[in-house]
Amino acid sequence: MIEIRHLKKTFGKKEVLKDINLDIVEGKITYILGMSGQGKSTIIKHIVGLLKPTGGKILVDGVDVAKANIKTLYEIRKKVGFTFQEGALFDSMNIFDNVAFPLVEHTKLSKKEIEKKVFQTLEMVGLEAKRVAYLYPHELSGGMRKRAATARAIIMEPKYILYDEPTSGLDPIISDKITRMIESLTRKHNMTSVVISHDLKETFKSADFIALLFNGEIIEFGDVEEFKNSKNPVVQAFIEGDSEKYETMADGI
Repeated sequence: MIEIRHLKKTFGKKEVLKDINLDIVEGKITYILGMSGQGKSTIIKHIVGLLKPTGGKILVDGVDVAKANIKTLYEIRKKVGFTFQEGALFDSMNIFDNVAFPLVEHTKLSKKEIEKKVFQTLEMVGLEAKRVAYLYPHELSGGMRKRAATARAIIMEPKYILYDEPTSGLDPIISDKITRMIESLTRKHNMTSVVISHDLKETFKSADFIALLFNGEIIEFGDVEEFKNSKNPVVQAFIEGDSEKYETMADGI
């Protein structure tokens, strides 16, 4: 289980996260929503130890990530797959080598075993392995690059997978395919997924739980129906896309 307790993060004089408290339910899909620049991605970067908190703690299966030594952090990261917003594939490597990279670095599998696992994983995320494996990232569409990045993130069979804006910049059809992929991986392979997004349409399709980040805090958490029916005016302004109402509340007026 991932538990976030009183997480705070400042960059210089800017307080991005004030007091984040959130439990990620195992085997489910949790979306973290919020306006751009609110700190959604900052939250998940703390989970894998890419950022150190200013205050509070993040527990992954009971281990405080911020206090973990290098060996322990390595073990935590084997449990957690991370997909960056832009995919972060290595441009100089073809898709096969990109996806195989974690296996080459962290296992002693033979070349034949690695090849088999890479092809299986590409198929899992909906890519035709024989067709795309030896292409380079720039030769793929945006949606295909995001699927390839997901394949790299899950090839070590992590318990948790974190998606940073997986449908950002994609058209509605490809966004739907990415959402279905996330749901399929979660349900069929018993993963726990955390999705950073501001795409309500895709969120409502697959979320088990939704958290809304506002002014550095999680102000709402619940399942889809609870979220839609929230009495919190900020939640309703976000759902309605009412910028004037939302910004007025953000300014504390």
